[in-house]
Amino acid sequence: MPSDNKHTHNYDYDYFVIGAGSGGTRSARIAAGHGAKVAIAEGRHFGGTCVNIGCVPKKLFAYASDYGPAFEDARGFGWNVEKPTFNWSQLIENKDNEINRLNDIYKVMLQKAGVEVFQDNASFIDEHTLQVGDKQVTADKILIATGGQPRKPSYEGAEHTIISDAAFYLDKLPKHIVIEGGGYIGVEFAHIFHGLGSKVTIIHRGDQILRGFDQDIRDFLSNEMKKQHVNLMFETNITKIVKNGDKYAVLTNKNDEIDCDLVFSATGRIPNTQNLALNNANIATKDNGAITVNDHYQTSSPHIYAVGDVIKRIELTPVALSEGHALADNLFNGQARSTSYDNIATAVFSNPAIGTVGLAEHEARDKGYEIDIYKSEFTPMRHRLSMRDEQTFMKLIVDQKTDKILGAHMCGVDAPEIMQGIGIAVKVGVTKADFDATIGIHPTAAEEFVTMRQKA
Repeated sequence: MPSDNKHTHNYDYDYFVIGAGSGGTRSARIAAGHGAKVAIAEGRHFGGTCVNIGCVPKKLFAYASDYGPAFEDARGFGWNVEKPTFNWSQLIENKDNEINRLNDIYKVMLQKAGVEVFQDNASFIDEHTLQVGDKQVTADKILIATGGQPRKPSYEGAEHTIISDAAFYLDKLPKHIVIEGGGYIGVEFAHIFHGLGSKVTIIHRGDQILRGFDQDIRDFLSNEMKKQHVNLMFETNITKIVKNGDKYAVLTNKNDEIDCDLVFSATGRIPNTQNLALNNANIATKDNGAITVNDHYQTSSPHIYAVGDVIKRIELTPVALSEGHALADNLFNGQARSTSYDNIATAVFSNPAIGTVGLAEHEARDKGYEIDIYKSEFTPMRHRLSMRDEQTFMKLIVDQKTDKILGAHMCGVDAPEIMQGIGIAVKVGVTKADFDATIGIHPTAAEEFVTMRQKA
């Protein structure tokens, strides 16, 4: 039940949430359901990054992109597909309609739950007082769920780059796009623009894409992208961008000069704390800008909490949802819930897509496990007739002592969908013997996970 402090201190709200993205919206709704008096402030988009300028529109764009190669592949199956044409502005309009629909759903969901909604930014005046638009409000407990934003580059001419926020609203499709950064956002947008017909160059300071992922998956995807004629430039930094009319020249530390229509910077994300006036509430942050919290999501001011991308633990929408939900249950329903960060299945909507759960091979070795590795690489059945030069790769990492699956990794058609099921199995401690005893669904790519017998 809500705390009784408000009666002694006479606060306006039991719980004030700053930010109506995934984590904040969920936490506000659950707290209101437990009887707390709750308000939420959002100065930009209801639904946050994910719904508006992140996973949802990105996945819609990825679907759009996949139709390009699919039209080509159809010929092998007897379809006579005349050269299809693509209308970028139609995609943007349809995407905007869907995002507006979701925006409204988020707002209505909050109001139905009894949460008071402020369509304004909030910042701290003191530990219990917030400036929300032109109003001042007080709250017993406060949640910061303001998410993150793309990091902007600082070299000469950096003002000519776009960040992911803008990629969803471009006036026209670029003929040649240079993407700075080989993380998941970079490779996902390479997939999107390449499939829609743009020439794509990735400039990456590292020696391979997707730092932190399993090395075999990184190498495999990189090779598949090269086969598609995506230009990958490794161990390279942009030093300067020069605008020439409506084109750009991208200069690098290797003395390259690349002419393009658009430069897209995707070099990571930073927490959204710049306009919160955290000092006024004595809230500590880490060197990377993330708000410091303990295991109960408490900041250095014990009645102020933070969840989601702003604490920079695992920057995934379902993680923010889980954190926000657990926090509301604990604060207003007397529970002692927490979010487990082990074995979180994730996807990268690259081409081909990646699905992964558990440890990468290097992580398993670093943790001291004695491991067996199983790998499989094959041509997916559909490409036997489409004749597309594309492979699928799968990998299992098994603990020799317990036979438990420590990690499962896939790059290929439907990998994210397949990995959700395997994620459940790994979460409950599945063994390689369990996989071996499972009869596969034939003919699918997924059955390969239960028929791998040969140790690598």
